[in-house]
Parts: sequence; C-alpha cells; structure tokens
Amino acid sequence: MAIEIEHKFLLANDDWRQHVKSSVKYRQGYLSSQASSSIRIRISDEHAWLNIKSATIGNHRHEYEYDIPLADANEIINNLCRKPLIEKTRNFVIDNGNTWEIDEFNGDNQGLCIAEIELSEIGKAFVKPDWLGEEVTHDMRYYNNNLAIHPYSEWKNN
Repeated sequence: MAIEIEHKFLLANDDWRQHVKSSVKYRQGYLSSQASSSIRIRISDEHAWLNIKSATIGNHRHEYEYDIPLADANEIINNLCRKPLIEKTRNFVIDNGNTWEIDEFNGDNQGLCIAEIELSEIGKAFVKPDWLGEEVTHDMRYYNNNLAIHPYSEWKNN
C-alpha cells in the first residue's frame, strides 16, 4: 500500500529562494474528484503520470502513481480534465537534511506559494526553517484538487 505523509505550509518570506537546488514546471488536471479520492494527470517536461489519491484530510493519505505516455497525457489534459488546470513551478530546497518542495502557482492560482515536506513515517520530527509560515495541512483550500475547483484568484481575502 502506498502512503504519502506530508505537511503543507504557507511561506513567511522569500529567504528559501537562495537555497533552490532545482525547479520543474508542472501542469496537471483532474479527471475525477469524489469524497473518497481524486484522479489526476500530471505533466512535467518530458514525463507524465496518472495519480490516484485518497481524499483524506491530514498529513497522510493513500497515493498511487503510474507513468503514462506523454502524448496520451497531453490529450487527456486538453480534452478530458476539468478546467482550470493546475499550473505551477516546483522548487526543490534542501534544509537540515530535508527536501522541501515549494510550489509557486501560476494561472488561476497565481500568487499562491505552498511549501511541502514528505516524511518517511507518521510523526517523524523535522526542523522548520525560518522561512516557513502557518501550517495548512488540515485546510482543504490548499489541496491541489480544491484549487482546481476554487482557484486562489477567486478567494475573497488572498
């Protein structure tokens, strides 16, 4: 069974930018969203994946990911996924031996930045960098699936 264990945070400042090791652009779209799960297609550069996640709120959920042909992924995103798509640049930052993924959203979610850390086990301790802000792991608004339905640009008090 595949389990994703992650914590999500807003950012307190831009100090993380000086520590970016690499970045990748993502485009993703949702085929299905239900109370129990979501199914999405994600594309980056020359790679594409089908991803199935449980809709559990919190720091761990079931997640399954499979490579799919890039041409198929583009066709699915363009023709079958609901709009708007999620467009973002993922920045990889190493801090205290942990890899942080900092997503800078574009398109309908322009202006939103979220830092995530994936852990190997539930409850594993980690050091919070000074550039981290409020934890939003339990706030559904910050889940990509919800951002595809209720984009950040439509929030009243960004």
